Amino acid sequence: MDFGAKLERFDRVQQRHRLLGFPLAVRQKYSDDQGGYLAATITYYGFFSLFPLLLVFTAILGYVLRGHPHLRDQIVGSVLGQFPVVGHDLKTGALKGNGVVLALGAVAALWSGMGVFLAAQNAFDQLWGVPMKQRPSFVRSRLRALLLLLALGAGVIATTGLGALGTVGASFGVGWKIGSVLLSVALNFVLFWVGFHLLTTANVGWRAHRGGAVFAAVAYEGLQLLGGYYVGHVLKSASNTYGTFGVVIGLLSWIYLAVHVTLLAAEGNVVATRRLWPRSLSIGGERPATDADKRGLEQRAKVEERRKDEEVDAEFEPPVGSGRR
Repeated sequence: MDFGAKLERFDRVQQRHRLLGFPLAVRQKYSDDQGGYLAATITYYGFFSLFPLLLVFTAILGYVLRGHPHLRDQIVGSVLGQFPVVGHDLKTGALKGNGVVLALGAVAALWSGMGVFLAAQNAFDQLWGVPMKQRPSFVRSRLRALLLLLALGAGVIATTGLGALGTVGASFGVGWKIGSVLLSVALNFVLFWVGFHLLTTANVGWRAHRGGAVFAAVAYEGLQLLGGYYVGHVLKSASNTYGTFGVVIGLLSWIYLAVHVTLLAAEGNVVATRRLWPRSLSIGGERPATDADKRGLEQRAKVEERRKDEEVDAEFEPPVGSGRR
């Protein structure tokens, strides 16, 4: 049996079994939506948006909690734990300035920080197939981005409480640490669930985002642990020159992986909600389209509708040998 015959046989098998067909359908739709390019865009804006926000956040804490260094260190350590590659450098740095300059810097950072959420909104609408003509306006999209920033701020407060629990129970051993990880996963689940719902303008309910939020929460916790290992075992013994490049490359790589995890989780929500599986395998040549192929590509075509009076439709030719002329 040659490779083509084996591939065709595997294609038939995966279309009959959800355990194989579902993840392959997610991969195929992620490729159709150019998920890699969407992830790269969010990573770009994330690097230049979230970093200033973290700097201003540490500066505000240093200004407001000037007389409470222990509380300031506890909050900073909890928040920056979400960014294991660069957190140590921010924690040991110091930003100073008067109240007016600090306020202006905070407003500017808040405005620039919206960039990553605007890019994420565009990506989620792309995944859910929201036509261009139905997407939020300039003002509305920025209000949604601000709302997500506020939601993230609430999550930061909860993370601070979790960090305090970890500090208090550090002497309890492995059991307490495992409990802290489980609590962190639960918190991440809530944040992802809320974020998934706020990031898209598609008319879908909360339940449609639940499965992806579970996957994203667990995977994101794994990325945090991996980032902590990278800092503790690789960058710790690196030279100053290599360590500087390592921090930058490590931060970009960590954000890129985290964005990929988030988008794949959201893509899984789309495939499950709209029944976009099983898909035909596109490896090694084009195969007869399934009903899920047609629905997924029709949704992809609808994205390009940009005017209210514009209607985009997708047509598929019948398979060769079907008898239609």
